[in-house]
Amino acid sequence: QVQLVESGGGLAQAGGSLRLSCAASGRTFSSDSMGWFRQAPGKEREFVARISSNGVTTYADSVKERFTISRDKSKNTVYLQMNSLKSEDTGVYYCVGQRVGPGRYAHWGQGTQVTVSS
Repeated sequence: QVQLVESGGGLAQAGGSLRLSCAASGRTFSSDSMGWFRQAPGKEREFVARISSNGVTTYADSVKERFTISRDKSKNTVYLQMNSLKSEDTGVYYCVGQRVGPGRYAHWGQGTQVTVSS
């Protein structure tokens, strides 16, 4: 059974930092894109960042220059370093793996809560 397990969420002050991790098990994602989505209260889920199998990264405009996605293929893990956090970054962050189409991924984690206080 494939699992994506997020960790590292929590409470941070505006201007602060958090680092999310997502450990995958059940299959290797070394040949697949992995990424992050988020959902703020009362809003639709939105794309945050992705990293391809060869390390090419893509970011939502709202997080460019503040967030950095990376991966460690040896650990089957993807990370999201979030700096200069804003209150609008508050939401549940979901790890995803194996991109099957624009905005579509075969595997999703359960999510981790990030709350940024202003």
